[in-house]
Amino acid sequence: MDELDSALVTLLQEDAKLTNKELARRLHIAQSTCLERVRELTRRGIVRGHHADIDLKKIGRPVQAMVAVRLRPPDRAVIDSFRSFAASLPEVLSIFVMSGSDDFLLHIAVADNDHLSGFVLDRLTQRKEIVDVRTSVIFSHFRRPVVTPLAPGDES
Repeated sequence: MDELDSALVTLLQEDAKLTNKELARRLHIAQSTCLERVRELTRRGIVRGHHADIDLKKIGRPVQAMVAVRLRPPDRAVIDSFRSFAASLPEVLSIFVMSGSDDFLLHIAVADNDHLSGFVLDRLTQRKEIVDVRTSVIFSHFRRPVVTPLAPGDES
């Protein structure tokens, strides 16, 4: 990725609804160049989609939690099966497959503490492969809205 690609990625993350014309204007490049660059970023899988940022409180899901899950036996079939199960649950926002003491970390959003308790006790712990669940309620959540590509050599 060069500086132009990085600038395009940044602008698209800030506002995915920007038109090609506006992107080109802001970057002082030809519209055809801009369009080709965005298409190439998409083809390479750098730009994977355009998403709306939803206010969870306003859709009735103000309580967020991180749920750490440990499975046994920790083999591929069990991990794949649980990942599919977790992905099917509407409460789950993100699934992290982990190394270390936990196998999964689930980011969930629910209506209230009763729903959180029900999610953990009535849905998760009913799975026979789960041997441990730890839940941490999230008081506040900061998500970096723009992820800037690191320049070569910045990874350390």
